[in-house]
Amino acid sequence: MNDMTQPVARLSMTEIEALFALPFADLMFQAQKAHRDRFDPNKIQLSTLLSIKTGGCSENCGYCPQSAHHDAGVDKQPMMQLDDVRAAASAAKAAGASRFCMGAAWRGPKPRDLESVAEMVREVKSLGLETCATLGMLKEGQAEQLKAAGLDYYNHNLDTAPDFYGDVITTRDYQDRLDTLARVREAGLSVCCGGIVGMGESRTQRAGLIAQLAALDPQPESVPINLLVRVEGTPLADAEALEPLEFVRTIAVARIALPKSLVRLSAGRQQMSDVMQALCFLAGANSIFYGDKLLTTGNPEWERDQRLFETLGLTPL
Repeated sequence: MNDMTQPVARLSMTEIEALFALPFADLMFQAQKAHRDRFDPNKIQLSTLLSIKTGGCSENCGYCPQSAHHDAGVDKQPMMQLDDVRAAASAAKAAGASRFCMGAAWRGPKPRDLESVAEMVREVKSLGLETCATLGMLKEGQAEQLKAAGLDYYNHNLDTAPDFYGDVITTRDYQDRLDTLARVREAGLSVCCGGIVGMGESRTQRAGLIAQLAALDPQPESVPINLLVRVEGTPLADAEALEPLEFVRTIAVARIALPKSLVRLSAGRQQMSDVMQALCFLAGANSIFYGDKLLTTGNPEWERDQRLFETLGLTPL
């Protein structure tokens, strides 16, 4: 493996589109080389995601069952108690997770909410886990408050390319997301930022998402690539399913364009076969969300993951 301090050659939109157009074997070869240059190809980082406040979000994201604009059968639930969060984090650590992510369905946290989350961060950190939070948009000073509590990562996804964004979300714009990411960076937090594919976007728009992620300076330390989970009651419930090998291509292109990032298989793993996941790991994915639930949708069981890791010879980072 090469030194992770080596500079990254930033790819243009044209170069990223050209990667998508490569023959599959050539693309996988390039992705494997990029992966092996900086990572152990047989190691995988395990994260667990807990919804600490569910439902009732004022945003209208077309993919999200937690939006108050959609009737997806998700009951609004208040903030979890600190002891329950600690118990969930302890169970995640015992199951092999190294990072614990806490998600709340807000447009952005209020001051009293943020103090409660800061307490959770301190508790989880005390267990020896890396901490991550996804709480929506942050105002001035909020990222610094989370950093002071011991937060390691803040997740805020770009979701898709700028020219497709308005087809999915209208209650906030692209610049709002970039502004939050800038605040996270200024506070000295690591950035977790990715997107969702399979929402009806074109391949060019998938390339546009990766180009936006690759243009962030520095590039995100963690890049979750979500495959749309089509939930009844959301506007995207009837979106056409993305062809599995196109998803694998997306992972491979992300690995090449974001060579230092942990590329994470996130939402949608439950609908992926073991063979599809194996191809994603071969394409350079080296992080997963691990556990029985991902916010409000299902996730492969720990036992299934363990069997797959054993078959592929993967071990936790």
